[in-house]
This record gives sequence, C-alpha cells and structure tokens, in this order.
Amino acid sequence: MTTREAKEILAVYRPDSADADDPAFAEALALARQDPELGRWFEEHCAVQSAIRRRFRQIVVPEGLKEQIISEHRARSVVVWWRQPSVLAAAAAVALLLAIAALWLGSRPEKPAPENFATYRSRMVKAVLRAYTMTLETNDLNQIRAHLAQQKAPTDYVLPEPLAKTAAAGCGVLNWQDKRVTMVCFLTGKPLGPGQKSDLFLFVVDRNALPGAPDSGTPEIARVSKLSTASWSAGGKTYVLATPHEEALLRQYF
Repeated sequence: MTTREAKEILAVYRPDSADADDPAFAEALALARQDPELGRWFEEHCAVQSAIRRRFRQIVVPEGLKEQIISEHRARSVVVWWRQPSVLAAAAAVALLLAIAALWLGSRPEKPAPENFATYRSRMVKAVLRAYTMTLETNDLNQIRAHLAQQKAPTDYVLPEPLAKTAAAGCGVLNWQDKRVTMVCFLTGKPLGPGQKSDLFLFVVDRNALPGAPDSGTPEIARVSKLSTASWSAGGKTYVLATPHEEALLRQYF
C-alpha cells in the first residue's frame, strides 16, 4: 500500500469511533504508525475531525423544532419543514463549518519527505513489499550486469563473497531522484510465499545521491517496515540488502 492509497482510505476515518476496529482501515492505520510523514498527516486529520464534531455538538437545535415538525406533518401542510427560517439557519451553520474544514485541509501543503538515505531505504523497502518487477529473470550474474548496463543502471558494484555465491533470481531497475538504482534479486533457499520470485534484494546507487548514507563498509543492520536490512557504502556506491527473514540471516552474506 502506498502513502497516497493510505490517505484516501484514512480520509473517511472517524476518530473515537468504531472505525478503529474496522478491518477496512487496518492496513492504512498500520502504515500510519510506521511512516512518520503519514503519521503527522493522520494526526492532523483526526484533530480536524474532532474539532468539527465538537462544533456540531455546539449547534443549538431551534426551540420547538420537534413540535413544529410533528404538528405540520399531522396537518399535512404544504409548507415544507426544512424551508423554515430556523431550520435553514441551522443547515447554513453546518454547511459553513464543512466549507471551512475543507478549505483548511486543502490549503495545507504536504511537506515533502527529506531526500536522504533514510527516505531512500524506506522507499526501496516499500518497492519490494508491493508488486515489484524483475526486467530480467536469470541466475547468471554476468547476464544481470550486462542487462543493467543496457538499462544505464550501476554495474560497478562489488558483491561480498558470500553474496556472490548466492543463487540469483534476476534484476530490475528503480529510480531515486533521477538516479538509476540497481536491484539484484537473490534466493536465500527458504521457501517462497505465493507469487514470490525472490526473498533477498540488493539495491545499489551512487553514494553522492544520498545525504546521510553510511560512510563505512561495515554493514549497519536495521529493521525497516517488514524487512530486515543491512546498509553500507564502498567504492562510491551505497548498498542496501533486504530480506523478509530475521536479521541474523543477513549476517551470513558478509
């Protein structure tokens, strides 16, 4: 699920309601807890919804409205109740509140995510958590490099010796801030889930495209969303190795 898709779902979420237990919101809520940018947007959304609810509760029902509706209904009067001045005034107040809320929400520009290493790593992880595409499926690492060269993606990467001996599955090319990102897909040997073609992903991009990227060649292990990752830099390139398996599994590839 993308951030945009999550926002479309959460836009109708009502705080302090049964929506919190509705399965339709579960995945979007989980992403909001993991994604700082989406989390801030969701907090503001809930604050606005709560404010609108408080204002609705403050609207005073015109005195005698209930009795007037009942009496006019009984009399079968041609005068429609909702055209009465008192009712129209209450409806206008509600419409004004909704218009102000929509204007307030629409006028707040979204803050772009920082173009740094943490954002890059998060996007690479999200890319493979969704439906990713290998533009070449092969276990031949030489064919993989040749294909990546045709796609103008980085090919001068150096694989750690254990990783170089791991069975490959194919490769693909992603983009980051107008830079090509190499994705080489491997197989850990563990059973794959339905529709899976790989369970070990290596991303390679130019180091100068990533403010805050690791300076060391020693892998930094971290859990990002549902994947375990190892990140390092060497030879002008920054590497991210990711797998849905436990973090300890990554260490055997270095």
